[in-house]
Amino acid sequence: MSKPIVAIVGRPNVGKSMLFNKLIGQRLSIVEDTPGVTRDGECEWCGRKFTLVDTGGIEPRTDSQILTFMREQAQIAIENATVIIFLTDIKTGLTASDQEVANMLLRS
Repeated sequence: MSKPIVAIVGRPNVGKSMLFNKLIGQRLSIVEDTPGVTRDGECEWCGRKFTLVDTGGIEPRTDSQILTFMREQAQIAIENATVIIFLTDIKTGLTASDQEVANMLLRS
């Protein structure tokens, strides 16, 4: 049996990589203000092993090719995930983009 997949999903720069690094116990994912790349890591929580996926972020309405590519990569992670962690930024509060991402996740 393959390990469950847990995907961390949200807009760019809301803290997904920081959470990913904390959960896997090492600084594997890049943490900076520039949107990043999807990373995978092995994780264990409460005796359960799983693959943790740090997505690059989803920006629902964009003309940027890199953000469109990141959204497509995040969609692949969502489709393959056993569990999805939806992360938002408490400092900015829930944005219209967050709501769009949440609606996308509900449909998945």
